[in-house]
Amino acid sequence: MRSDYCGTLTAKDIDREVTLCGWVDRRRDHGGVIFIDLRDREGIVQVVFDPDTGDHFNLADRVRGEYVLQVTGKVRARDAATVNPNMATGEVEVYGTGLTILNEAETTPFPLDSHASVGEDVRLKFRYLDLRRAEMQKGLKFRSKVTNLVRNYLDDQGFLDIETPILTRATPEGARDYLVPSRTHENKFFALPQSPQLFKQLLMVSGFDRYYQIAKCFRDEDLRADRQPEFTQIDIETSFMDEEGIMSVTEGMIRTIFQTLKEVDLGDFPRMTYADAMQKYGSDKPDLRIPLELVDVKDLMGEVDFKVFSGPAKDPKGRVTALKVPGGNEKLTRKQIDDYTKFVGIYGAKGLAYIKVNDKNDLEEGLQSPIVKFLPTDVRKAILERVEADNGDLIFFGADKATVVSEALGALRCKLGEDLELYTCEWAPLWVVDFPMFEEEDDGSLNSLHHPFTAPSCSPEELEKSPETALSRAYDMVLNGTELGGGSIRIHNQTMQQAVFRALGIGEEEQREKFGFLLDALKYGAPPHGGLAFGLDRLIMLMIGAGSIRDVIAFPKTQSAACVMTDAPGAVDEQQLKDLHIRLRKKEKPASE
Repeated sequence: MRSDYCGTLTAKDIDREVTLCGWVDRRRDHGGVIFIDLRDREGIVQVVFDPDTGDHFNLADRVRGEYVLQVTGKVRARDAATVNPNMATGEVEVYGTGLTILNEAETTPFPLDSHASVGEDVRLKFRYLDLRRAEMQKGLKFRSKVTNLVRNYLDDQGFLDIETPILTRATPEGARDYLVPSRTHENKFFALPQSPQLFKQLLMVSGFDRYYQIAKCFRDEDLRADRQPEFTQIDIETSFMDEEGIMSVTEGMIRTIFQTLKEVDLGDFPRMTYADAMQKYGSDKPDLRIPLELVDVKDLMGEVDFKVFSGPAKDPKGRVTALKVPGGNEKLTRKQIDDYTKFVGIYGAKGLAYIKVNDKNDLEEGLQSPIVKFLPTDVRKAILERVEADNGDLIFFGADKATVVSEALGALRCKLGEDLELYTCEWAPLWVVDFPMFEEEDDGSLNSLHHPFTAPSCSPEELEKSPETALSRAYDMVLNGTELGGGSIRIHNQTMQQAVFRALGIGEEEQREKFGFLLDALKYGAPPHGGLAFGLDRLIMLMIGAGSIRDVIAFPKTQSAACVMTDAPGAVDEQQLKDLHIRLRKKEKPASE
């Protein structure tokens, strides 16, 4: 039906007869000559109809926005005065000689102009219209280029693209599963995979030593701007390769993507331990574009006459930390400081103490803050020296449980970097390594920091003796404060796997019931293996500067995990429920009724 895409026509096509198909982006009538901007996925071209074309001119006079047309005509150069440098096709136009209206269109619920302000609920309700906008099409086309590059890169590295099941069984991977009732197995359920983790490990046991998959994954969890109930992973697993090898291959893949599509050389990725990241930045995914660092002052605060500081300083699980903002006295108003106090409250902080450094040499009058009176002169001096304060600086303090302080001041550091435009570069990648194996819950139990199939850096005996201090062979790739991907060397020995299960409180019976197939597989010559999974949606969002992963997914869900376009999830009829052996519980009426 067409010979060319609208947006691909250039001066090289002048005098060519072309047939185009697309949507009417705009129609204008200038003195008896009709101009139609015709749009398809590649862009827009101007089509001109004059009265000499007879019936086709009359037909062009009828068209309206978003009509679907087929146009035949000759490409010609625009007059010099009408060249549009803002359009890829701005040097040419098509003199229309034929026109067919393939379909008419009603007025759209919102303008498709990229500059129009439209609520996200409306955009998602009419997503098929939203996707016609150039901005959205650009994002999805970019996504396609990335996945094509990924496949080519991994193919060249000897990886095989292998699909794994979508219907599987529930496994503990840190989030709630989406469950699927079985019609043929009464009272039993499948689960949609949170990741292909166990299947890709079994592929390694099977001898497919280099696997990848662009995999759909599902997690029933609370949503944020960078989360969706269903998302896409670039999933990678390989045998006979250690951490260095896996990190080298995957780093090369990301560098290739940026070099090819963004003409950006990310360079070699620096390494940082988890402990250093938490101590300096309060986050295991630090944004290294921001030069601010957290400085621990716990040892200086144990004896001060201020329980807000001395309490956490004496608590083994407490932390007292300073965050210096160079020139903050002039950059931040009292209202902004109050706003930042409210901001850290989101992360559990009870307040945000500060000191304004007016004159660092005058420890009595040169420091401005409600808390200065509680700090002895020697403590004031030590704080200023430790944070390397200068006149005009502002120092924020966090004092609480270590987890609260790290999360609150880590988030404040990022917000200050954004608000004060402190970024020192455009892209800052790194690897975070040496993660703890486990994190301790309030009740003293342990949870896997990554997942229970991650190999520790110690022996099974050492793990069982001191699980809370064990480190893992895990590694995360971070870019601009966002985790792009996480991975680890996996456990390939049954004895070690059972030791990890025991540390997590998973007894023998539960091990067999949930993971018997894995434990059996580890007995039959499982090779050393490891891998990594990247969040594709998150990667695309970062690369094109989108505000949400919903802008780089064709048909995303809302923050309540609903599809307002199809009205999903929806009710099903009684017969379907009966076939699945399901009976719905009716809500009990309040007693007052």
